[in-house]
Amino acid sequence: MNMQPFPPVPHAGVLPSGPRSSIADVAGVTVGHCTLDEGPIQTGVTVLHPHPGDVYRRKVPAGATVINGFGKSVGLVQVNELGLLETPIALTNTFGVGAIAQAQIRSAIRANPQIGRDWPTVNPLVFECNDGYLNDIQALAVTAEHYEIACSNASVEVQRGAVGAGRGMSCFDLKGGIGTASRVIEIAGERYTTGALALTNFGRLPTLTLGGVAVGRVLAKRSASGDTHATKPEHGSIIMIIATDAPLDARQLKRLSMRAAAGLARTGSVYGHGSGDIALAFTTAWTVACDADLAIRPQILADARLDPLFEACADSVEQSIVDAMWHAVSVTGRTGHRRLSLHDAAPDIAQLIDGVRL
Repeated sequence: MNMQPFPPVPHAGVLPSGPRSSIADVAGVTVGHCTLDEGPIQTGVTVLHPHPGDVYRRKVPAGATVINGFGKSVGLVQVNELGLLETPIALTNTFGVGAIAQAQIRSAIRANPQIGRDWPTVNPLVFECNDGYLNDIQALAVTAEHYEIACSNASVEVQRGAVGAGRGMSCFDLKGGIGTASRVIEIAGERYTTGALALTNFGRLPTLTLGGVAVGRVLAKRSASGDTHATKPEHGSIIMIIATDAPLDARQLKRLSMRAAAGLARTGSVYGHGSGDIALAFTTAWTVACDADLAIRPQILADARLDPLFEACADSVEQSIVDAMWHAVSVTGRTGHRRLSLHDAAPDIAQLIDGVRL
């Protein structure tokens, strides 16, 4: 395992990052992980809080895009119908979705006992990727306790790499995981921050592109499995969460979420048949009270002003994917299956990005 300090993550695009270069640069957003690292159990839970309050009582405007629907998430139907989040956003493995959704429901009921009786039910929101190559997914190891631990660990200091839901994930036949980035823009004299967090579990090594450089071709040629890499289909999934403090409505947030596909494509994905590629965007600029008769919202940006946000979304998603691979460590899991980290597979990766031109 490469224990040397990593060189800086390649910067995508020309827009500047926020101070942490993470989704937590959007004020109020925090992220927590619970990581399970026990032999064949290589999995976990990641929870993103859009604000520090009760999300059921202060619902958050949101919109989602299903780029390729080979996925088993919970809660997207209502998000796309009502344009609101009413729980924190949870990420885990495919077979952990039910346990985490139930944990979200129980947490909301503890805070609001009227839910499901005098008040409407709650819409849990859980996204997933299949970590079954490294993790014994049939063990159903993820439980409600792990959701609570991830919530209690929520912080503006976002851990990256093979942590939380990203522990058992693979990306471009190397180690994937959790990555994050942010961009700062100006619209009509106002500064706004857009951040992304990605759970990466997709791709084929020969198509890996970092900083616009097709380094995957070089790494595939070096690999003893080069021929297999060249012919295997693209499987896996990616979940991309985009946060912004720009005043947008749910329709505009859906448009913003669609631009995550541009950042994903830059890294070499073709959204293969067996890949579940989903993006969700939300804003912290305003909330909707659960008992409101009239939703009070700020003035919303005109659609013609959204291009800088679209650029910030694409750039921060691209860098989040690279960030996940850049910070991941090599992991050995179920039946000896192993994924090398990007740095273990290519100790000269920074030089490759600077020097390869194909």
